[in-house]
Amino acid sequence: MTVSKTAAADAVKSSRAARKEPAEASAPDTALQLGELSELLGYSLKRAQLRIFEDFLRCVAPLQLTPAQFSVLLLLDRNPGRNQTEIANTLGILRPNFVAMLDGLESRDLCTRVRSTNDRRSHILMLTDKGRAVLARAKKLVATKHEARLNEVLGPANRAALLDMLSKLAREF
Repeated sequence: MTVSKTAAADAVKSSRAARKEPAEASAPDTALQLGELSELLGYSLKRAQLRIFEDFLRCVAPLQLTPAQFSVLLLLDRNPGRNQTEIANTLGILRPNFVAMLDGLESRDLCTRVRSTNDRRSHILMLTDKGRAVLARAKKLVATKHEARLNEVLGPANRAALLDMLSKLAREF
C-alpha cells in the first residue's frame, strides 16, 4: 500500500491534534533536555567514547582498522607468541567476537595463528610483516592526528589526570 506525502502529513497532524501535542514539541531544531543523564558518569563516558572512536576511525580510515583491531595489533607487537585467550581476556573481548576479528585480520595477512606446541587446543598469535607495517602506519596516524587532537582539547595535565582516573575505574570498579 502506498501513502502520499500529503496523506502521511495529514495523519501526523491529526494524530498530534488527537493527543493535543503541539507541533513545536517535535521540531527537529529544538535540543532535547538531558536532565539527569547529564549528571551520570556512565552516560558521559559512553558519549565521549563514541566521539573518540569516530575520530579514531576517521584518522585510520586508509588502513581500515577499528579501535579493537588496532589494540590487538599493538598487543601482538608487544607480546609475540601469546595465545589468543590471553589477548582476548586482556582486551575484554568475548571469544566468539575475538575469533571473528582474528579471521578478518588473518584474511588481510596482518597476523597469523599457529597451533601451540605445548597445548594443541591453543593458538599462538604472531604479527606478519604486513601486520607490522600496517601497525607502524596506524601508530603514526594515531599519534599525529587522533592523540594530538585529544591532547589539544585536554591539555597535558588533564590528559594525565584522565588516564589516571580511567585506570582507577578499570582496576577498582
